[in-house]
Amino acid sequence: MSAAWPEGYALKAFAVIDSTNEEARRIAAAGDQQPVWITAERQTAGRGRRGRTWESPPGNLAATLLIRPARPAAECAQLSFVAAIAAHEAISSFAPDANIAVKWPNDVLVNGKKIAGILLESASTGTVPEWLAIGIGINLAHFPEGTEFPATALPALGITAPNPREGLTRLAAAFAKWYEIWRAKGFSPVRDAWLARAAGLGTRIRARLSDGEYWGMFEGIDETGALILREAHGKTRIIAAGEVFFG
Repeated sequence: MSAAWPEGYALKAFAVIDSTNEEARRIAAAGDQQPVWITAERQTAGRGRRGRTWESPPGNLAATLLIRPARPAAECAQLSFVAAIAAHEAISSFAPDANIAVKWPNDVLVNGKKIAGILLESASTGTVPEWLAIGIGINLAHFPEGTEFPATALPALGITAPNPREGLTRLAAAFAKWYEIWRAKGFSPVRDAWLARAAGLGTRIRARLSDGEYWGMFEGIDETGALILREAHGKTRIIAAGEVFFG
């Protein structure tokens, strides 16, 4: 069943662009106030977290939502979890029998392999961002080989890749739903929904931080979205940013 495009969201589609997040930055600089999804069939300079290159071959979904949440930066960061849940729901609609999970801080996995990633960028002159760009890439048709964390795409599951426009429509509809929940009720219901879909919860993980690597039990996320790691001897480490590996 096809999803309906959410009311109140504009759409700008390109055949080729440098980066949908860069286009969001340009639109924001021009003063556009309306929430807008930006998508492209191919990106020439797509990027992921920590400056990594994000491959965007035709057939995959590359999209960015530009919004102005009018909330403090710490609260806006919670929208990475909203985006992860939305991506999870969109992928689940195409692969209802697959083992789909969200991975802290902002990836989506299928059968333990990465199928989607999320990148938040913003600009501000104070505590409240002037704008927020939520970039989401989903491997609908293709996935990169040789990555540190194994990747996958829907055809690897025996599922025919959907049209990226249909993928975007389902993603946008799911995001709009969860965004309204977040705006009305705060992070608590989003946190609960994310934890219900979380990969590795209650298992031993490795967390890579800027100052080294730490092992422990993944106990959940706190009210800010930070990861709770239970280390040896019962010590608890709260991690606001880092990379997580399982096993």
